[in-house]
Amino acid sequence: MSYILPSEFVTKMVDAGESKIYMSTRDTLIRAYMAGAILALAAVFAVTVAVQTGVFLIGAILFPVGFCMLYLMGFDLLTGVFMLTPLALLDKRPGVTPKAILRNWGLVFVGNFAGALTVAVMMAFVFTYGFNTDPGAVGSKIAGVGEARTLGYAEYGAAGWATIFIRGMLCNWMVSMGVVGAMISTNVTGKVIAMWMPIMLFFFMGFEHSVVNMFLFPSAMMMGGNFSVMDYLIWNEIPTALGNLVGGLAFTGLTLYTTHIRTAPKRPAPAALDASTLAGANRA
Repeated sequence: MSYILPSEFVTKMVDAGESKIYMSTRDTLIRAYMAGAILALAAVFAVTVAVQTGVFLIGAILFPVGFCMLYLMGFDLLTGVFMLTPLALLDKRPGVTPKAILRNWGLVFVGNFAGALTVAVMMAFVFTYGFNTDPGAVGSKIAGVGEARTLGYAEYGAAGWATIFIRGMLCNWMVSMGVVGAMISTNVTGKVIAMWMPIMLFFFMGFEHSVVNMFLFPSAMMMGGNFSVMDYLIWNEIPTALGNLVGGLAFTGLTLYTTHIRTAPKRPAPAALDASTLAGANRA
């Protein structure tokens, strides 16, 4: 694949963050809606494969297909804008303010949630034949995961909340690496390969992705999951989103920006070797 140097693709990251802030409200919502919907379908696909094969790794290997599709179509996930938009502020791009960044985050959150919720309703309807039957093996699995990732964390109190937060950090470290990975190549094959690897890792490791959860938990509640909306918000969505913000920005955005754009001064070159050192080197 055609490889772009870090100094070049990090500049593209800053440019992308700036462009998202200036995007119209309509376009931001549409792109976020479609991203949430596609990622939700990918989650259903991965769970279905895992349940039917009995091998979770196969589901994890196939899940990134959704991320690749939405990214190639230019749609936006909350996890991505968490990492990209603050870089435009750090780079002092004209008109980029904390208020503008928060506005973008809010619009993308709403769009992602609406898209994920739409798919949640549609898939719950499909699994239950219009809410007239049990949801079947896949639907029951989704409901069980919803309970385990809310009430399961709540059992451990503050330690459970911290665990979700850390899983959210680790998740967006990998997801944002997927976003950046798509920028290091100029052809589709290279972009897909670079995106696939970190997304597969996060899914198999069970890290927490705020947008995937926007589908998973409403869907689980519709198919018999025994937890409340407040359980979902307090014991998953809020700490997950905060962890996604910190992980993507700290581990990916800031590290790449600092070392490739705001590069520290290089060390001075060593002094010229004296004649005796050169003579010793020649004898060796």
